[in-house]
Amino acid sequence: PAGIGGKRGAIRITWMDAIESLDCKTFADLRERFDSASHYDRHGSAFTGDGTAVNSPPIDGLHTADAKRTMIKWAESNGIGEGAVNYKLRDWLFSRQRYWGEPFPIVYDADDTANVNPIALPESQLPVELPEISDFRPVASDDPEAPPQPPLGRAKQWASAKLDLGDGERAYNRELNTMPQWAGSCWYYLRYLDPDNNDHFVAPQIEQYWMKPGGVDLYVGGAEHAVLHLLYARFWHKVLFDLGHVSTREPFHKLFNQGYIQASAYKDARGMYVPATEVVGDDGTPADGRTNYKGTLFYEGEQVTREYGKMGKSLKNAVTPDDVCEQYGADTMRLYEMYMGPLEASKPWNPRDIIGSHRFLQQIWRLMIDEESGACTVADEPADEETTRLLHKTIAAVRADYASLGFNTAIAKLFELKNHIMKLDAVPREIAEPFVLMLAPAAPHIAEELWAKLNGESAESLAFEPFPVADESLLIKDSIELPVQVKGKVRGRITISADADEQTVRAAALAEPNVAKCIDGKPIRKVIVIPGRMVNIVI
Repeated sequence: PAGIGGKRGAIRITWMDAIESLDCKTFADLRERFDSASHYDRHGSAFTGDGTAVNSPPIDGLHTADAKRTMIKWAESNGIGEGAVNYKLRDWLFSRQRYWGEPFPIVYDADDTANVNPIALPESQLPVELPEISDFRPVASDDPEAPPQPPLGRAKQWASAKLDLGDGERAYNRELNTMPQWAGSCWYYLRYLDPDNNDHFVAPQIEQYWMKPGGVDLYVGGAEHAVLHLLYARFWHKVLFDLGHVSTREPFHKLFNQGYIQASAYKDARGMYVPATEVVGDDGTPADGRTNYKGTLFYEGEQVTREYGKMGKSLKNAVTPDDVCEQYGADTMRLYEMYMGPLEASKPWNPRDIIGSHRFLQQIWRLMIDEESGACTVADEPADEETTRLLHKTIAAVRADYASLGFNTAIAKLFELKNHIMKLDAVPREIAEPFVLMLAPAAPHIAEELWAKLNGESAESLAFEPFPVADESLLIKDSIELPVQVKGKVRGRITISADADEQTVRAAALAEPNVAKCIDGKPIRKVIVIPGRMVNIVI
């Protein structure tokens, strides 16, 4: 089919037409003619890029963009078509036949039984709120030819209302479909800026203060968000920009996609998914979380197979956060998820690893609080130099990791600091307080409790405290330890000044007792000093 102005079928060539025009008697002859045609190899596939039109009056010699404009003018002047703008964002399921969603502020005259003339409600009658109903199923009709009504059809008094829209009170029927929450979720970030404003969705000066320059600082969402909420929010925002209601062309400054949480899923002999939490190994113990289990797996006595992928209700391997929170607490759940791996990477969910995060929080509590009395046990004496240097090294690393969304590495640094202070007789206050502040983004509840214990129950929330800042002078080491290799194996270690020159490092390495014993008078071919890393002696 081909044509102009949207009219299809203006030109149509059938296979029989082609056979006759090419003097062929059968389809086999036609195929042979096509396969052997010289132009087939000469031209190859069709050119689809921008270029210059040829053999196409009246656009010969015109570039693609100019040719399009000329063709539109020609079609309009001949009365067979008109120019239009096509947007790539098509039907986005804005109207849905379900209860949950925003009701449309639209009614129809009671005599308009076909609902062909929608009437917008005045601002004085907004917002339209959902009625209370107990049955959320569509409403079936006694007429087998009639389509079922959406669930809102069950709210008879709400669906048929008497309203005064300026010409006296009359009977109207409400729109029974709902908006799919895009009507709210596409611009909620703007409403959060000024939620109590009853005259505007956001005051212009407030919108400009928070949204300039570049919009919301960070948008975190999975891959699905990039083609769902993110796309729709940008569309919504650009409409508001064109109407002059917002000051930025784009709603979000930076996008970050987090990875999937992955888990095992199990199928029975029919290929149907079964609940992952009810699958057991051949030893009768739960299989969930045993990622390296090699034995046979069973569900209700029947053998099942395992596959690996993202969590989902349809796969029956989703984990309810409420269950984890009930058993271990919200902080453990939060800490475990942040510690699983890089935020952007897909990570395996393993229930057996959650206990590690729980124990970490227990250890932190016991380091600062007496379990019997509940009293704070931190010491007011200053910390030793090694501990102080490690603290400030941790502060510098954690600040950088949080800023780059490296939550897992930030928590790993806190683990290292915790392991060190566990060796102390008591935790110095000057170590405990910055530790709690660094822990707060990962485990806010226990951090808030610890802060109150450290500073008294009347202390202001730690949310108002500045985040710790590292002392740069304490990040510089006075001395360093270097391994010394002989014949490719570490034979000893030396501790030297951090700014020692190569000659000093060489002399210290050769004088190290174990190294000297290993050399034992053999000729030294070369001494390689890698500053700050190691010394390698070749004999």
